[in-house]
Amino acid sequence: MSDSLVIIPTYNEKENIERIIRKVFSLTQPFHVLIIDDGSPDGTAEIVKSLQDEYAGHLFIEERSGKQGLGTAYIYGFRWALERKYAYIFEMDADFSHNPDDLSRLREACVNGADVAIGSRYVKGVNVVNWPMGRVLMSYFASMYVRFITRINIQDATAGFKCYRRIVLETIPLNKIKFVGYAFQIEMKFTAIKFGFKVVEVPIIFTDRTEGTSKMSTRIFREAFLGVIQMKVNSWFRSYKR
Repeated sequence: MSDSLVIIPTYNEKENIERIIRKVFSLTQPFHVLIIDDGSPDGTAEIVKSLQDEYAGHLFIEERSGKQGLGTAYIYGFRWALERKYAYIFEMDADFSHNPDDLSRLREACVNGADVAIGSRYVKGVNVVNWPMGRVLMSYFASMYVRFITRINIQDATAGFKCYRRIVLETIPLNKIKFVGYAFQIEMKFTAIKFGFKVVEVPIIFTDRTEGTSKMSTRIFREAFLGVIQMKVNSWFRSYKR
């Protein structure tokens, strides 16, 4: 029985999903994997289910109807993980932009005192491979903007590669997390810090996907831009007592 669960949301990831699953299960540190598929029409869920006998008791899938958003997928996965008593709960993309080898480093950071460990692209310079310069600048300055508005000292505020200790997800009222894209990632970090949890950044190299299609859109970016201000204002009227 592993104490660590990797949650991977998917939508049309048939090119990547088997490889990412096999890579996670090849690691020395044992992890379980939960795929949350939002009705991928390309057969992603069928590929996962075809691997479940091989990884019985270690690979799980939850299927939802239609695209419901990254944030709702992770919150669904968080609740699933908490019901099953995992100690360390991870967010990771399916497309190899997050290197599965870094899962053990994130877990080690939490074992050694962090409550949330972030796989950070910007904590030591800019460590991004294969992104066009415009997107690098957009992401980098988005994190600067988040720091300016929220006053949280996180270099990679929009990062989606993370490890949580279960106490964090037990404490944060998940029903009050409202955003679904980049803003979801920001809101989770901001809320964890407001509750007094220790959040650390672990340097990683982020490599843009080589297979499949990015889910980024101007709507998601706009949600993040406006959502940060809304989140900060709302925080003035909320209690963060544990």
